[in-house]
Amino acid sequence: MANYFAWFGRRSEPCRVSGRFQFWIPPGVKVDVSDRRVTIQGPKGTLSWEVPECTRVTVSDGKIIVTRTGDDRREKAMHGLTRALLNNMVIGVTQGYSKRLEIHGVGFKASVQGNTLVLNLGYSHPVVYTIPPDIKITVEENTKILVEGIDKQKVGQVAAEIRAFYPPEPYKGKGIRYVGEQIRRKEGKTAQ
Repeated sequence: MANYFAWFGRRSEPCRVSGRFQFWIPPGVKVDVSDRRVTIQGPKGTLSWEVPECTRVTVSDGKIIVTRTGDDRREKAMHGLTRALLNNMVIGVTQGYSKRLEIHGVGFKASVQGNTLVLNLGYSHPVVYTIPPDIKITVEENTKILVEGIDKQKVGQVAAEIRAFYPPEPYKGKGIRYVGEQIRRKEGKTAQ
């Protein structure tokens, strides 16, 4: 494979660009590649993903190596995406992912009952959300929700679905928001 060099900015040193990414497999993680299906197994669980046709994944010397078949724009994009998703899978099966949400509003609260999350958000009825099987949700102090799992995309999706039941409104700040999320507040209308 040929090495490519590109010049960035005003520096006089070349920055190496090649069609190959690699990263280390942590101890306790097993990676299996069969055809285009990559399965990563670790202490927290197992994740599997089918790699795009324009990339190849191999495992050697304790490293996952991702290479691409060509140099067009789409293949370069898929190459970087494949490396990022495989890295997310390795982190997921070793450490896991979590998202924290908080509920703001008088009388707003949440509770977990079996495999459902029950939200009282000021509607005439409680909002019931069925928790997916590979996601764990815990509620602290009735207003703090913790979503945990090994799949980064699924954890983010579940947190976004919960937030969508009552997104934070800009006037009083009531609603469900991510911890640390800044809400742009608006001033209410005044009588003149």
